Amino acid sequence: MAEPIRFVHFSDLHIGIENYGRLDPATGLNRRVMDFLGRLDDVVAYAIDHDADLVLFAGDAFRSRRPSPTHQREFAQRIRALSVAGISVVLLVGNHDVPVMSQRASSIEIFSTLEVPGVIVADRPAVHRIITRRGPVQVVTIPYPVRQRLLSREQFRRMSQEELDGAVSEVVIGMLEALKGQLSEDEPAVLMGHFSVAGANWGSERSIMVGRDVTLPISALVDARWAYVALGHIHRHQSLNADDLPPVVYAGSLARVDFGEEHHPKGFCWVELEDGHASWHYVELPARRFVTLRIDVRGESAPLSAIRTVVGAHDLSGVVVRLIVEMSPEQEPLLRDVDLVPLLADAFHTQINREVDRAVRDRLDGMEPATMTPMHLLERYLGAIGKDESEFAPYLTAAQSIFASNVVDEG
Repeated sequence: MAEPIRFVHFSDLHIGIENYGRLDPATGLNRRVMDFLGRLDDVVAYAIDHDADLVLFAGDAFRSRRPSPTHQREFAQRIRALSVAGISVVLLVGNHDVPVMSQRASSIEIFSTLEVPGVIVADRPAVHRIITRRGPVQVVTIPYPVRQRLLSREQFRRMSQEELDGAVSEVVIGMLEALKGQLSEDEPAVLMGHFSVAGANWGSERSIMVGRDVTLPISALVDARWAYVALGHIHRHQSLNADDLPPVVYAGSLARVDFGEEHHPKGFCWVELEDGHASWHYVELPARRFVTLRIDVRGESAPLSAIRTVVGAHDLSGVVVRLIVEMSPEQEPLLRDVDLVPLLADAFHTQINREVDRAVRDRLDGMEPATMTPMHLLERYLGAIGKDESEFAPYLTAAQSIFASNVVDEG
């Protein structure tokens, strides 16, 4: 009896993200870049150790469309390790990989140019028949849909933005239908795409998106001809068709980008194909943790001691920490960075935010802000931040000019 075909599905590596990092003198790389590369090392090791037949990377290798040569080298070394191990690799072009001009090469095209054994760069909609050690598999690839390449300039002129979005989605759905017609019914087929699906939950990619997004309905992907649908583009791991077949899965990114992903697991999918059906599970990786500590010390007579107690109850070794302290105006000068930073000495990176409980009504002499003119509010604000009345004039003059221009614009 034939063994099931085994493969890894991962996506959204984004090598080059340096949020909350600093330079590592030993490697010359930002330590956050090393975080992402370390998780890629985990994927490569898992694939090799578990005797994978195939690795599907569903797009966005780099943070930028023009990655540095160093980042390209680090990515290439790891893909080469899979090639040397005899594991086939499909690299899908995502929105962060695709060049602005169609004549230019994508950031991962070098693999096809050098004809790296077993590595396919999927830069166009196509059916790829791959002969693995445990049998053949058909991989249908839909790289990130670039609207300028799918619709003519004349079509652009006649459409609203909403109509344009719908037209691009229809073009992609048409591509899918055409590719289905090329499939052999005797071999399992996997769909691989880099786009958004309606109803999916977003992660941090909203803040690092390149260009306007294209969204497909899940109905366009649910088809018995697919054994598994491997998606990239959305950083939050999720199964969109959990109670039915085929599995439609976003692997999610390998490491956390910011605090928006604080509570999201990071990892990849391990999939086995047998008799045209897929079984899969999620493999969580030890991605660097992000932790928010919110501490309210407004009622504390010894606020620094209270903060020390809360911080001490958490293991913050190697963690990116955001400390948010809610305090009164009187406590603000007592809680200086020089006192707070040592409490977080074990953290990988610290961010300290102060939320000072300002007595707005006291500054406004009990008046409601809604009943005051903008100029009156500005005067009160200047006084509240310590400006003398003799210093008000240039601010009020500038404000009058801005308010006047707004009235003209609105008229």
